[in-house]
Amino acid sequence: MRSSFSIERSEPVAKYRQIYERLAERMKTGEYAAESKLPSETELMHEYEASRGTVRKALDLLQEHGYVRKHHGKGVFVLRRDQIEFQFNGIVSFSEVYASMLGRSIQTSVASFEDIEAPAWLADRMNLTPGTRMYRIERVRNFDGENVILDVNYFVKDLVPGLTKEIAAQSIYAYVEHELGMQISYAKRKIAAEDVTELDRMWLDLHDYEYVIVITNDTFLYEGRQFEYTESRHRLDKFQFSDVARR
Repeated sequence: MRSSFSIERSEPVAKYRQIYERLAERMKTGEYAAESKLPSETELMHEYEASRGTVRKALDLLQEHGYVRKHHGKGVFVLRRDQIEFQFNGIVSFSEVYASMLGRSIQTSVASFEDIEAPAWLADRMNLTPGTRMYRIERVRNFDGENVILDVNYFVKDLVPGLTKEIAAQSIYAYVEHELGMQISYAKRKIAAEDVTELDRMWLDLHDYEYVIVITNDTFLYEGRQFEYTESRHRLDKFQFSDVARR
């Protein structure tokens, strides 16, 4: 039976992206279960009235985002999403990442929310005027009953006005883009293994781990102004990080 899902020519979103989103949604709802095989490219072409190239582009995007794996000669299979996967080739909020993990218990709590003067090291790093006011936020991410990520966020107050603890418990990026109407452009990132700190011990369920994975983000608006610096501190066993390399 042909799906009732249709794609209008006037739709501004590219067709391959729509197919990607529709297939991803069907995986989230369990219509396509973990380890199950997706319909063939030919079947998807007929279902979505799309070319083979468009379908392949949608499948490539699903693979890039950790939804599926391709087995040469066997087909495309749905991956289990037991870990939180962060892609380095895009800027996404934590809420956007866990939206694809239906059935997992994932919660955010704001452990600390402060209005501070930018520390000297941060003012130098972000090229800020001494005395610049910042929001400093500590957010704990709980995954299936365990605290496994600690985000330490710094936002320039003048660039993100009106930020509150309640907003921080949801999605700050959504607030920046949808409420303030600003465009987040790019981020400079670094990943490293670091010794556990007292702050990590305070907020994370570390078990016997003595190291955490730390991702630092210097994030910029479209016009080139840096509005955020974040250290995202991850317990070793729960997370995987991916990128797509092209020659």
